[in-house]
Amino acid sequence: MKCGLFAAGIFVISQSVSAAGPDEVIFNGIPRFDDAGNVINAHGACIVEEGGRYYMFGEWKSDESNAFPGFSCYSSDDLVNWHFERVVLGVQKDGIMGPDRVGERVKVMKCPSTGEFVMYMHSDNMNYKDPQVGYATCSTINGEYEFQGPLLFEGEPIRRWDMGTFQDSDGTGYLLIHHGVIYRLSNDYKSAEAKVLSGLKDSGESPAMFHKDGTYYLLGSGLTGWERNDNFYFTAPAVEGPWTRRGCFAPEGSLTYNSQTTFVFPLKVGADTVPMYMGDRWSYPRQASSATYVWLPLKVEDGTLSIPEYWESWNPVSVTKEEPFADVREVDYSKATFHKAAAWESDCCRYSCGEPGGYMEVPFSGGRIAIVGKSDHVSSYGKVSVIDSKGNIVVNSLVDFYSKVPAEGVRYVSPAFPEDDYTLRLEVTGITQEWITKKGIRYGSDGFNINIDRIHIL
Repeated sequence: MKCGLFAAGIFVISQSVSAAGPDEVIFNGIPRFDDAGNVINAHGACIVEEGGRYYMFGEWKSDESNAFPGFSCYSSDDLVNWHFERVVLGVQKDGIMGPDRVGERVKVMKCPSTGEFVMYMHSDNMNYKDPQVGYATCSTINGEYEFQGPLLFEGEPIRRWDMGTFQDSDGTGYLLIHHGVIYRLSNDYKSAEAKVLSGLKDSGESPAMFHKDGTYYLLGSGLTGWERNDNFYFTAPAVEGPWTRRGCFAPEGSLTYNSQTTFVFPLKVGADTVPMYMGDRWSYPRQASSATYVWLPLKVEDGTLSIPEYWESWNPVSVTKEEPFADVREVDYSKATFHKAAAWESDCCRYSCGEPGGYMEVPFSGGRIAIVGKSDHVSSYGKVSVIDSKGNIVVNSLVDFYSKVPAEGVRYVSPAFPEDDYTLRLEVTGITQEWITKKGIRYGSDGFNINIDRIHIL
């Protein structure tokens, strides 16, 4: 048996053999649901701990357009089960956060000198040619934030795009900008008072920072649009530097476990603080319904940083890998029916379909369902529906089966519904994840497949 250990300030990432329930673990790379059964919509997110509760702020994405529809706030007491608070900042009547603008990378910090909560964001036009950093304030963490306008440095707006924030242990706030630019914030967090770093060679976008055991760590991503890449990190003895590029923090070629850095949350575990990597799996153009999250503990040892293995699910209390499907049933595949698709391959326990409109239906009795399958470059969106005995659809979700690097594992865990007799329907939508970069490079899926290995009844 392996377990989480704390020694000389070093957290050792390890694996548990215990089996926790689905409401006790963080699942990675799948749609997450709030306590009302709705898909959590909080991308490019950060987490703030306040009053013994966690608050997550993120982009309230749309499936129809990349225009800014608002920033969301969710709260939780365990990082697993989340409650939707509200859209804390909506589209403004005009200005840089008005209609037909982009709003991304929302980050919130509590200012020690004023007690106010200050929100920062990247604002842009729809062509990404008018970048600015904006800010908003609120007296309560989950209230309605008041937009204040662009963040100024030396009296002028900071006209840069991808951004993040970092709050040091002494309360000093920093604004992190793409390509290694760092500003120190004023005492009230409402302006930038100094540019402490003017840029880093071989750095990129989506910056995130944390400080542990006397070393500062700066994480970043390459520039591949919505596609994932091998993210990297720098280290320094101070925020001002000197910074040294150290390479990838996830295994090279894993594309950071098919994710992109957005934030590092200081997770308190006993007397230690474990840096928790927060990454996005973008899913353009179905960002609201299908983009997912990857949260994993970072291993810090002798100034090096790593995520040595991918955990599909883990317990944030013990910081241990968990197996939530150890003692569960599977559906009776012999009762499955198929339309425009091949039957279940019983010899290898797999159903695969790439024909748009093709679907599989299988009955089951229970109150929750989980799907294990494969993602790859020829797969895309599948529709998962659960239909009750009266023909009513109780769950209807899009699931993204695309990944540039093939991956086998959990693809979907439904919200809980009343115990009853149901039919699970899995359908090929014929919608692809596809986008073109500014340089005209196409990224995304080369097919429509969905690939299922097992279906669990929880």
